[in-house]
Amino acid sequence: MIYDFHTHTFLSDGENSPIELVRFAYAYGYRCIALTDHVSYSNMEEIISALKKDAGLAGKYWDIRVIAGVEITNVPAGSIGGMAKDAREMGAEMVVVHGECITEEVEQGTNNAGLQSGYVDILAHPGLFTAEQARMAVKNDIYIEITSRKGHCLTNGLVAAVGREAGVKFLVNSDAHSASDLFRGEFQEKVAEGAGLSGTEISKIFNENIKDFLKKIGDR
Repeated sequence: MIYDFHTHTFLSDGENSPIELVRFAYAYGYRCIALTDHVSYSNMEEIISALKKDAGLAGKYWDIRVIAGVEITNVPAGSIGGMAKDAREMGAEMVVVHGECITEEVEQGTNNAGLQSGYVDILAHPGLFTAEQARMAVKNDIYIEITSRKGHCLTNGLVAAVGREAGVKFLVNSDAHSASDLFRGEFQEKVAEGAGLSGTEISKIFNENIKDFLKKIGDR
Protein backbone atom coordinates (compact mmCIF):
# COMPACT_ATOMS: atom_id res chain seq x y z
CA MET A 1 0.00 0.00 0.00
CA ILE A 2 1.38 3.37 -1.03
CA TYR A 3 0.90 6.71 0.72
CA ASP A 4 2.12 9.76 -1.21
CA PHE A 5 1.67 13.31 0.09
CA HIS A 6 3.03 15.43 -2.77
CA THR A 7 1.70 15.35 -6.37
CA HIS A 8 0.65 17.77 -9.10
CA THR A 9 -2.12 17.91 -11.69
CA PHE A 10 -2.81 20.04 -14.75
CA LEU A 11 -4.25 22.66 -12.42
CA SER A 12 -0.62 23.77 -12.05
CA ASP A 13 2.26 22.17 -13.99
CA GLY A 14 1.24 18.51 -14.02
CA GLU A 15 -0.01 16.51 -17.00
CA ASN A 16 -3.13 14.78 -15.68
CA SER A 17 -6.45 15.99 -14.37
CA PRO A 18 -6.92 15.45 -10.63
CA ILE A 19 -9.34 12.54 -11.05
CA GLU A 20 -7.15 10.96 -13.73
CA LEU A 21 -4.07 11.07 -11.50
CA VAL A 22 -6.05 9.53 -8.65
CA ARG A 23 -7.30 6.78 -10.95
CA PHE A 24 -3.76 5.81 -11.94
CA ALA A 25 -2.64 5.95 -8.31
CA TYR A 26 -5.47 3.68 -7.24
CA ALA A 27 -4.58 1.21 -9.99
CA TYR A 28 -0.94 1.24 -8.84
CA GLY A 29 -1.87 0.27 -5.29
CA TYR A 30 -2.07 3.66 -3.61
CA ARG A 31 -4.06 3.79 -0.40
CA CYS A 32 -3.78 7.57 -0.08
CA ILE A 33 -2.68 10.42 -2.35
CA ALA A 34 -2.41 14.13 -1.69
CA LEU A 35 -3.00 16.50 -4.59
CA THR A 36 -0.79 19.50 -3.87
CA ASP A 37 -0.69 21.82 -6.85
CA HIS A 38 1.59 24.87 -6.90
CA VAL A 39 -0.12 27.96 -5.54
CA SER A 40 0.27 31.58 -4.59
CA TYR A 41 -2.43 34.18 -4.03
CA SER A 42 -3.17 34.30 -7.77
CA ASN A 43 -4.68 30.81 -7.94
CA MET A 44 -4.99 29.37 -4.45
CA GLU A 45 -8.72 29.64 -3.90
CA GLU A 46 -9.64 28.21 -7.30
CA ILE A 47 -7.22 25.28 -7.04
CA ILE A 48 -8.34 24.28 -3.56
CA SER A 49 -11.97 24.34 -4.65
CA ALA A 50 -11.30 22.28 -7.78
CA LEU A 51 -9.17 19.68 -5.99
CA LYS A 52 -11.78 19.20 -3.28
CA LYS A 53 -14.39 18.40 -5.94
CA ASP A 54 -12.36 15.59 -7.50
CA ALA A 55 -11.22 14.36 -4.10
CA GLY A 56 -14.86 13.97 -3.14
CA LEU A 57 -15.65 12.22 -6.41
CA ALA A 58 -12.84 9.71 -6.01
CA GLY A 59 -13.70 9.01 -2.39
CA LYS A 60 -17.29 8.28 -3.30
CA TYR A 61 -16.46 5.52 -5.79
CA TRP A 62 -12.95 4.20 -5.01
CA ASP A 63 -11.27 2.88 -1.89
CA ILE A 64 -8.57 5.56 -1.75
CA ARG A 65 -8.16 8.57 0.48
CA VAL A 66 -7.60 11.74 -1.53
CA ILE A 67 -6.30 14.81 0.27
CA ALA A 68 -6.82 18.24 -1.29
CA GLY A 69 -3.73 20.25 -0.44
CA VAL A 70 -1.42 22.89 -1.86
CA GLU A 71 2.27 23.48 -2.39
CA ILE A 72 3.27 27.10 -1.79
CA THR A 73 5.94 27.62 -4.43
CA ASN A 74 8.51 30.31 -5.23
CA VAL A 75 6.78 33.10 -3.34
CA PRO A 76 8.50 35.75 -1.20
CA ALA A 77 9.71 34.00 1.94
CA GLY A 78 8.10 36.63 4.12
CA SER A 79 4.66 35.82 2.70
CA ILE A 80 4.70 32.10 3.50
CA GLY A 81 3.28 32.24 7.01
CA GLY A 82 0.26 34.30 6.02
CA MET A 83 -0.27 32.41 2.79
CA ALA A 84 -0.23 29.04 4.55
CA LYS A 85 -2.80 30.31 7.06
CA ASP A 86 -5.01 31.58 4.26
CA ALA A 87 -4.74 28.28 2.37
CA ARG A 88 -5.97 26.37 5.38
CA GLU A 89 -8.82 28.82 5.90
CA MET A 90 -9.79 28.35 2.25
CA GLY A 91 -10.14 24.61 2.85
CA ALA A 92 -6.75 23.10 2.07
CA GLU A 93 -6.41 19.92 4.10
CA MET A 94 -2.63 20.20 4.19
CA VAL A 95 0.07 22.66 3.18
CA VAL A 96 3.43 21.85 1.62
CA VAL A 97 6.15 24.46 1.18
CA HIS A 98 8.46 24.17 -1.82
CA GLY A 99 11.84 24.13 -0.10
CA GLU A 100 15.19 25.50 -1.20
CA CYS A 101 16.12 22.75 -3.67
CA ILE A 102 19.47 23.33 -5.37
CA THR A 103 18.06 23.13 -8.90
CA GLU A 104 15.82 26.21 -8.67
CA GLU A 105 16.28 29.83 -7.62
CA VAL A 106 14.10 29.55 -4.54
CA GLU A 107 14.41 32.61 -2.31
CA GLN A 108 16.81 32.17 0.58
CA GLY A 109 14.87 32.04 3.82
CA THR A 110 12.06 29.93 2.38
CA ASN A 111 12.99 26.86 4.45
CA ASN A 112 13.04 28.86 7.67
CA ALA A 113 9.75 30.62 6.87
CA GLY A 114 8.02 27.32 6.22
CA LEU A 115 9.43 25.73 9.35
CA GLN A 116 8.38 28.66 11.52
CA SER A 117 4.77 28.65 10.31
CA GLY A 118 2.11 27.04 12.41
CA TYR A 119 0.16 26.20 9.25
CA VAL A 120 2.71 24.20 7.24
CA ASP A 121 2.73 20.40 7.33
CA ILE A 122 5.61 19.37 5.03
CA LEU A 123 8.80 21.05 3.91
CA ALA A 124 9.48 19.52 0.51
CA HIS A 125 12.96 18.92 -0.94
CA PRO A 126 14.72 21.37 1.41
CA GLY A 127 18.05 21.26 -0.41
CA LEU A 128 21.06 22.11 1.76
CA PHE A 129 19.16 21.32 4.93
CA THR A 130 20.85 22.54 8.11
CA ALA A 131 20.96 21.21 11.66
CA GLU A 132 19.16 24.33 12.88
CA GLN A 133 16.38 23.78 10.36
CA ALA A 134 16.10 20.15 11.39
CA ARG A 135 15.67 21.19 15.02
CA MET A 136 12.95 23.67 13.99
CA ALA A 137 11.14 20.92 12.11
CA VAL A 138 11.13 18.72 15.22
CA LYS A 139 10.03 21.56 17.49
CA ASN A 140 7.14 22.60 15.22
CA ASP A 141 6.08 19.07 14.15
CA ILE A 142 6.77 19.64 10.46
CA TYR A 143 7.56 16.62 8.32
CA ILE A 144 10.58 16.61 6.00
CA GLU A 145 10.42 15.11 2.54
CA ILE A 146 12.66 12.53 0.94
CA THR A 147 11.78 12.82 -2.74
CA SER A 148 12.03 10.79 -5.92
CA ARG A 149 11.69 13.92 -8.07
CA LYS A 150 14.50 14.33 -10.61
CA GLY A 151 16.88 17.10 -9.54
CA HIS A 152 15.17 17.67 -6.21
CA CYS A 153 16.44 14.27 -5.04
CA LEU A 154 20.10 15.31 -5.34
CA THR A 155 20.29 16.30 -1.69
CA ASN A 156 18.31 13.38 -0.24
CA GLY A 157 21.43 11.98 1.38
CA LEU A 158 22.22 15.24 3.17
CA VAL A 159 18.61 15.72 4.22
CA ALA A 160 18.48 12.19 5.66
CA ALA A 161 21.78 12.53 7.51
CA VAL A 162 21.05 15.94 9.03
CA GLY A 163 17.44 15.08 9.83
CA ARG A 164 18.43 11.81 11.50
CA GLU A 165 20.61 13.60 14.03
CA ALA A 166 17.76 15.87 15.09
CA GLY A 167 15.08 13.18 15.03
CA VAL A 168 12.92 14.67 12.29
CA LYS A 169 9.92 12.82 10.92
CA PHE A 170 10.48 11.87 7.27
CA LEU A 171 7.95 11.11 4.53
CA VAL A 172 8.85 9.69 1.12
CA ASN A 173 6.97 11.48 -1.66
CA SER A 174 7.00 11.33 -5.45
CA ASP A 175 6.38 15.01 -6.28
CA ALA A 176 4.71 13.47 -9.33
CA HIS A 177 3.91 15.74 -12.26
CA SER A 178 2.55 12.86 -14.33
CA ALA A 179 1.03 9.46 -13.71
CA SER A 180 4.31 8.01 -14.95
CA ASP A 181 6.05 9.59 -11.91
CA LEU A 182 3.90 7.77 -9.38
CA PHE A 183 5.39 5.06 -7.19
CA ARG A 184 4.95 1.44 -8.18
CA GLY A 185 5.87 -1.75 -6.38
CA GLU A 186 8.68 -1.27 -3.87
CA PHE A 187 10.20 1.82 -5.50
CA GLN A 188 9.16 4.13 -2.66
CA GLU A 189 11.17 2.04 -0.19
CA LYS A 190 14.14 2.01 -2.57
CA VAL A 191 14.11 5.82 -2.68
CA ALA A 192 14.37 5.86 1.12
CA GLU A 193 17.16 3.30 1.06
CA GLY A 194 19.00 5.27 -1.60
CA ALA A 195 18.87 8.32 0.66
CA GLY A 196 20.89 6.36 3.20
CA LEU A 197 18.11 5.53 5.64
CA SER A 198 18.42 2.28 7.53
CA GLY A 199 15.88 -0.52 7.51
CA THR A 200 14.69 0.55 10.95
CA GLU A 201 14.28 4.15 9.82
CA ILE A 202 12.41 3.11 6.69
CA SER A 203 10.11 0.91 8.73
CA LYS A 204 9.38 3.86 11.02
CA ILE A 205 8.35 6.01 8.05
CA PHE A 206 5.82 3.50 6.79
CA ASN A 207 4.60 2.12 10.10
CA GLU A 208 4.59 5.24 12.28
CA ASN A 209 5.18 8.53 10.47
CA ILE A 210 2.44 8.02 7.89
CA LYS A 211 -0.12 7.17 10.58
CA ASP A 212 0.96 10.12 12.71
CA PHE A 213 0.77 12.48 9.74
CA LEU A 214 -2.72 11.33 8.77
CA LYS A 215 -3.86 11.74 12.35
CA LYS A 216 -2.34 15.22 12.50
CA ILE A 217 -4.18 16.51 9.46
CA GLY A 218 -7.33 14.56 10.23
CA ASP A 219 -7.72 15.90 13.75
CA ARG A 220 -8.13 19.52 12.66
